[in-house]
Amino acid sequence: MQYKNVEQSALENNNFRKVLFTNKHSQVVLMSLPPGEDIGREVHEVGDQVLVFVKGAGQAVVGGETHDIGAGDMFAVPAGTEHDFINTGDEALKLFTVYSPPEHPDGVVHATKADALAHPEE
Repeated sequence: MQYKNVEQSALENNNFRKVLFTNKHSQVVLMSLPPGEDIGREVHEVGDQVLVFVKGAGQAVVGGETHDIGAGDMFAVPAGTEHDFINTGDEALKLFTVYSPPEHPDGVVHATKADALAHPEE
């Protein structure tokens, strides 16, 4: 069992992607997007993803629909659904996401989106 205050962990995280912990069937990842940055349009064919936003403002594009997002909002993205999340505010967009099954190797940290794109196997 692992315990952390995930909201505080997300607020303190300044990395684009940081795997907080991984279990056999799920994974918690912290993310921070600078103003103007997006996660990148993607589709997870096998796994579901739940994203919870703890700070900032942005837009969610999920299944072709666009929604404004802010602190306290959650999106559940079923496997096979195209999605992207964009920081439209003037401060970092902070969130945590749960993948089921895990999406990234345990312990992965990508400081920036460019770092994540340069190491897609992680």
